[in-house]
Amino acid sequence: MDIRIGIANSPREINFESSQTAAEIEQTVGAALEAKSTHFTLKDDKGKLYVVPTVALAYVEIGSDTSRRVGFVA
Repeated sequence: MDIRIGIANSPREINFESSQTAAEIEQTVGAALEAKSTHFTLKDDKGKLYVVPTVALAYVEIGSDTSRRVGFVA
């Protein structure tokens, strides 16, 4: 799952691959925003942990589960 997180007042975004499902990511972010939590955490495929402050959160883009095809299509 490809994830992009935009941070307010920053030209760069956080971009990583995660083994979590789209529903799990949506639930984690949504619960943090509803509870007015100061941050939420997500883990990537390599085991890195990302702690994202909710106050600076601009957007979260959750990619599709389908894998990309490699090569040429005839």
